[in-house]
Amino acid sequence: MKAVVHTNHAFEEWREGVRTRMLVSARAGASQLCIFEQWVAPGAGAPTHHHPVEEVLTVMAGDVEFWLDGTSLLMATGQSLIVPALKKHGFANVGTTELHMHAVLASPQFEATLQSTGQTILRWAD
Repeated sequence: MKAVVHTNHAFEEWREGVRTRMLVSARAGASQLCIFEQWVAPGAGAPTHHHPVEEVLTVMAGDVEFWLDGTSLLMATGQSLIVPALKKHGFANVGTTELHMHAVLASPQFEATLQSTGQTILRWAD
């Protein structure tokens, strides 16, 4: 059994206007899940990308526009979006306050391939 102390995990800003804190990943000893939180400034978000595994995105506070394979969906606090593996998706904070989201990937690391460049981003793998 291993307890994970989330306050030991630093906030990262690897996209402008988006603060991320890893909660559980390979880095914290997980073997099958990556869980993280994001705080997103109005107008900021994530560009269109895909993951090799399923992802669940939960809106903890705020208003967000998700897009998934060309379809747009507005969501608010208390709603979750299930994103199938390999489906292109992204999001933007369409509200006037900070958006807080919780994300779970069915992998112990974060891996995303950007549609715009084909670049693959790998985080929290160690």
